[in-house]
Parts: sequence; C-alpha cells; structure tokens
Amino acid sequence: MAERSISIRVPGTSANCGPGFDTLGLACTLYNDLTLELTHEPQLEIVVHGAGAGTIPTDARNIVWRSIQYLLQQAGAEREYRGAKIEMENRVPISRGLGSSATAIVAGLKAANVLIGNRYSRRELLQFAAAIEGHPDNVAPAIFGGFTISTTMRSGVECFSFIPKFHLTFVVAVPAFTLPTRAARKVLPEDVPMKDAVFNIGRATMLIAALTRGSERFLRASFDDALHQPYRSKLVPGMYDVFRAARRAGAVGTSLSGAGPSLIAYALEHHRCEEAIGEAMKSAFAAHDVHADILTLRLDMRGAHVRKE
Repeated sequence: MAERSISIRVPGTSANCGPGFDTLGLACTLYNDLTLELTHEPQLEIVVHGAGAGTIPTDARNIVWRSIQYLLQQAGAEREYRGAKIEMENRVPISRGLGSSATAIVAGLKAANVLIGNRYSRRELLQFAAAIEGHPDNVAPAIFGGFTISTTMRSGVECFSFIPKFHLTFVVAVPAFTLPTRAARKVLPEDVPMKDAVFNIGRATMLIAALTRGSERFLRASFDDALHQPYRSKLVPGMYDVFRAARRAGAVGTSLSGAGPSLIAYALEHHRCEEAIGEAMKSAFAAHDVHADILTLRLDMRGAHVRKE
C-alpha cells in the first residue's frame, strides 16, 4: 500500500465535572493537531510544536507513537508499517488537567485507523484508548465530543455522548505549575465513607438531569464533590477560594478540571459573565501567589476528526 499522510484534530477535555469521578467528561474548543505518515521502513521522525515542545519525547517513548503501534498490532499491520513521520501541533497545556495525554492517544489511534482503511469503529477505538490511558473519562469525550458518561462493563467500556440543553461557556484558570495525574491519584483514599459515596451519586445524577432537561436551578446545586476534590485541594493552593470567587462572579458551577491543577467554571452563555469570572478566578489565585492564565472555551461537539489528507 502506498504511503500517505493524514491530519487529525482532537479536542482537549475536562474530566469528572465535579461529582462524576472517572465517569463524566466533556470536550472543549481547545485543540491538538496531528499529522501522520506511516512508513514501510523502520524510521521514526517526531516533531513537536507548541505545548510540550522540548519536553515531550521524540523517540519510541512518545505516547502518540505507542498508540499508533498499539492499533497496528491489533490490526496485524505492524510488519507492514514499521515507522512513521509524526508532526504534533499542541495547544492543550501539558499536565494541567485538560486531557493532553488523552488527545495524544486518541490522535494516534484515529490517524492510524484512517490510514489502514478505518477498520475500527469509534467504540472500538474507545476500547483501545481506555486500555492505554487506564480510564475512559478523558478519552471518551476526545473521541465522541460533547459531554460523555463512561463506564466499564464486562463487555468493555460503554459511553453515552450528549449535548446539553444549555449553551455553556467554560472559563478555565490554568495555573503556572504542573500536576501529573499519577501524583494527583496518590492522594486519594482507597475507601471512602458511605455518606460521601451517596453524596456524589446524588450530585452526579442531578447534574446529568439538569444538563439534559435544562434546569438552571438544579444545575447550580450539582457540581459539588466529596470523593476527590477535598483530597486534591491541598495540591492546588486556594482552590476553594477560586471556586467561591467564580460563583460570586456569575458561574453556575465550578470544579477541578480532571486531576488538576486547572480549575473550570461553568457559565450560561446568555449571562455574558465570562470576563468577570475569569478576572475573579485570576485574582483569587493571585491572592495565593499563583499565576494563572484564563481560557474561555465552549463545548466541542465533533470529537476527533480528519482535517485533511
């Protein structure tokens, strides 16, 4: 088969959305682009632009290349395609809780799948991505777009993607320090009190109902969490102060974005308070000697897709 290249765009993501630990996620309008050419010769060329340039491995350790290899092995095509030319254009910040690793995994899988003739469905790509990532809450929205609910069953990972009744804006405060997911998971307990589990079940189900039914009243009461944010708050100076500042400025909810350290405020688009929320979050972080950049994003509804061939 003749060698050709493909360009893929993958949205950044925010996982958990407050109470939906390891199950809820959303895709946002912040994108990483990947151009891939599979080669028959065992050569590997990786170029990284933007976020992570100079720190992301450009050898066989690269997560994009490892994801490509995973799919080729599943397809039995690893002997036909032994190398690749990879160019990454990254806008999603690294280790900030916005799904940078998920975008890389999904981009590699999606691009390789297209180049071998789209042998796998999006659901099958989800199985591969979750196996590589270890959990589905970031890779699912990166693949499907929108809000996603993911769970692991005996048959594999299942995902439901939906678009809420609200037009939401996400105001994201991105601190000037990193927080690797592994470190953020180390502070979590293996067991939690029954009352905390019940608390989160109630909030998570209320959140889904509020988003799908369009209830602002219940939306405002649905983003609180007892399973992971209280433990991770010590890793993000001023987290709850930033939450309070965002709500005072008009946000309908706030949460830690993924494992952090980025914090996300949810605003109803028609309230037009994004700028005030961003300024409030930035100031609250500054009171704790933390500089934060502010991103104003919306919901991506496409998920990973081909840009050009």
